[in-house]
Amino acid sequence: MILLTPQHWKDYELIDCGNFEKLERFGKYITIRPEPQAVWDPVYSTEEWNNMTHIKFVPRSSTAGDWKKLKQMPDQWVIEYLLGGIPHSKSFHSRIAFRLGLTSFKHVGIFPEQSVNWDYISESLRKMKTPQPKVLNLFAYTGGASLAAAAAGAETYHVDSIKQVVTWGNQNMELSELKDIRWVVEDAMKFVLREVKRGKKYNGIILDPPAYGHGPKGEKWKLEGQINDLVKNVLQLLDEKEHFLIMNTYSLGFSGLILENMIPEKFRKKDFNIGELYLHARSGVKLPLGVFTRFRNV
Repeated sequence: MILLTPQHWKDYELIDCGNFEKLERFGKYITIRPEPQAVWDPVYSTEEWNNMTHIKFVPRSSTAGDWKKLKQMPDQWVIEYLLGGIPHSKSFHSRIAFRLGLTSFKHVGIFPEQSVNWDYISESLRKMKTPQPKVLNLFAYTGGASLAAAAAGAETYHVDSIKQVVTWGNQNMELSELKDIRWVVEDAMKFVLREVKRGKKYNGIILDPPAYGHGPKGEKWKLEGQINDLVKNVLQLLDEKEHFLIMNTYSLGFSGLILENMIPEKFRKKDFNIGELYLHARSGVKLPLGVFTRFRNV
């Protein structure tokens, strides 16, 4: 079991967390948002939090809320990430960019802990001998993994059931000066089953499923009930010679050992890992943010 946390992101920082909230910096702006896993006391005082903060999310229910501005800031802004911490150049497209925004469900358009997987995607694809690898990003949200794959030269398929976040991902592609990501608004399971029937193969697959969700036509998704069937079908899509797979889950209490048990022995080679993603705050505390499994043959 390994622990992974971002190491070199200048535009993002977890400052502190506790009392079911987290204090974060996105570029120049500092936010307070709910965080169900931060069950401990914060290190910094309430006064210190408030003095730093530009905006705070105030929940109205378990699924919605409002933003309270404490200092002047825009409703939308842009941050950048350098894949692998490597400077952007003509020979290495490392810069990816994200438009952030204030949504009614506390998100701002990015999951910063996933940057360690973006580095893994970039590194894996650049090691491949396949001229243009194909990558499938399922439950793809605003596309951090899709951007990382496209920046490494992959033919990238981005699948999400919500049209608005797919549009958001397209904006991130343009901000990143990338092109030709294939945008698919569809239920992930339906897409995978169709690709299996067609005999399609991918060199990289990323699964980032929520605990609960709905497809564009009302299809129901529940992690515990459907993840095993999804994984069995996804494994049929992996190219046998060169491939990687990343699977994340955020559901509270969902063990990484569950993910390991779903992967057949033939994929558990030297590059097979299970572990936990976390953010290391400036204050010193560590915020757990889900488990993962990943493996590759490159």
